[in-house]
Amino acid sequence: MTEKSGMVRTNVMRLLEAAGIAVRAVEYPADEKDLSGAHVVRLLGLDKDMVFKTLVARGEKKGILVFCIPVCEELDLKKAAAVSGDKRVELIAVKELLGLTGYVRGGCSPVGMKKKYPVYIEETAVLFDEIGISAGIRGCQMFVRPEALAGYLEAEFCSLVRE
Repeated sequence: MTEKSGMVRTNVMRLLEAAGIAVRAVEYPADEKDLSGAHVVRLLGLDKDMVFKTLVARGEKKGILVFCIPVCEELDLKKAAAVSGDKRVELIAVKELLGLTGYVRGGCSPVGMKKKYPVYIEETAVLFDEIGISAGIRGCQMFVRPEALAGYLEAEFCSLVRE
């Protein structure tokens, strides 16, 4: 694992830095056989509660929605529906991800998607000085202050995970 400094930056990092948000990035060898966040946490030796995955869902009224939750947690679809104002929310099919967001599975970031979608971040993010999210490519995690990320994305902190 290497911390990036002076190396090529991803579009996600450039967007946040242009907004004055400090970003720290760490590269790791991406494993096509295991793209899970749990694998990334083990590789980097990080706290599983501070590294977040980005899930994309569709609500029957609101359309595409983005949820950021800790990598080892499961999205509670009832909570997701409630916070978004939908009656029902379902995760999108992986084959739809690239077309809707511009990102591939294992490299999906809530920052810099093709369109601006409503973003919801698990409320436990505020317990950390910084949280990890994908830098927009496989093999690169980015660390950022949760409040700064939420402000940039106009995201809402709320309870999203299964109890």
